[in-house]
Amino acid sequence: MSDGLSTLYQDLLNGSYDCVDRIVLNAYFRMGHSPGGFRVWWRALTGSDETLENAYLMRMAGRFSRRVRGYAKAHNIPVIDCSVGERKHDIAEAYLTETTVTEGLFLVLVGRAPAPVWDVSAKHHIERKKPTPYVNHYSFHILDPDWGHLTIKISGHPPFPAQVILNGHEYVACQARKAALSFTKEGNCFTAISDAAGLAKIADTLSEERTIGRLSQVCERWIYTCLCFALDFDEQKRSGFRYQYSNYQIEYSRNLVFEVGGHMEQVFQALIDRSRAPLDLKTIKTILGNKHRPKIRRPTSRYGHSAGTEQPRRGARGSRGRRRSTDSFPGSTAAPARTSRARDWARIPRSRSDCRPGRRNAGAIRQSSPRRRRATQSKPYIVVDEPTKSVAEQKSH
Repeated sequence: MSDGLSTLYQDLLNGSYDCVDRIVLNAYFRMGHSPGGFRVWWRALTGSDETLENAYLMRMAGRFSRRVRGYAKAHNIPVIDCSVGERKHDIAEAYLTETTVTEGLFLVLVGRAPAPVWDVSAKHHIERKKPTPYVNHYSFHILDPDWGHLTIKISGHPPFPAQVILNGHEYVACQARKAALSFTKEGNCFTAISDAAGLAKIADTLSEERTIGRLSQVCERWIYTCLCFALDFDEQKRSGFRYQYSNYQIEYSRNLVFEVGGHMEQVFQALIDRSRAPLDLKTIKTILGNKHRPKIRRPTSRYGHSAGTEQPRRGARGSRGRRRSTDSFPGSTAAPARTSRARDWARIPRSRSDCRPGRRNAGAIRQSSPRRRRATQSKPYIVVDEPTKSVAEQKSH
């Protein structure tokens, strides 16, 4: 299926193909993600609830770590503890170019990530730990004959949730080798292809319904071998531990193969310039989530009335920095704030004694006291919309 961009530059192209790129599947043991289901599974595993406690769960996590490191040491497989911010994929690519392994496990990376962990309290009551804690995850990097480089990432704590990470371009490369097609691949890009139509035909097989069966096969082939570091095969069978899978992320790419690399560079830079022109740096930060959109909240008074805000005028101050006057909203009877050094308590009238003529600022809320004048000079004045009664009306009452 052609698109406008491919049609526009078809004179510069040597071919094109569509391919599924990144595939991430969530693997989970459904029973272990509910308190009742986890209790039933634990009884099948151990025979009773007597060992259902936090200490035993922590020992299972420790046994997972010891088994992984012991197996890796015995088979000369590197185990690397990654810190926050390290790109694990780049580390794996560097080891992939040096390894002599053609099939199986060649690298284990350990990093911390959030995962569900059960907390067992008195009388074996089970609930999730909140907030979700950060625990060790073990990324097993494996070479598969059909899918090439894949990663299985498993949490070290029961119920051992996992992710299976695959790459569609790796699958196409493996199948192209079996079909005796010559090509040159750099990362996720095929830079030279002997038969572009044949490669496109192989890539189209990932869009078939049979791909579900292929994904299930590769997951079942490796994930329970990795789980053996937590539960051996007898424990898996006795407790009925079986993973189920769901889609977490799938990327689909359209690849255009140019005859001349210089033409591709010119087209790419032109497209980038056209996309960059209508966007500025602030807009890009907001779109990518690096900057939050501003939120404006309307202030309300503590008396429950709707209130309006107004910034004080600059320069309307005395020689000592005291505020002399300010404007108020139209229709409001509030008087300007007083400038004496006494505490400026402006109250809403509540009784007749508060409504005598000598009381100014009868309709305004307390602004500030002289002791806090420096801290509140830039704060807005707040005026209540509901006007107070005039002096004549107050006398009549």
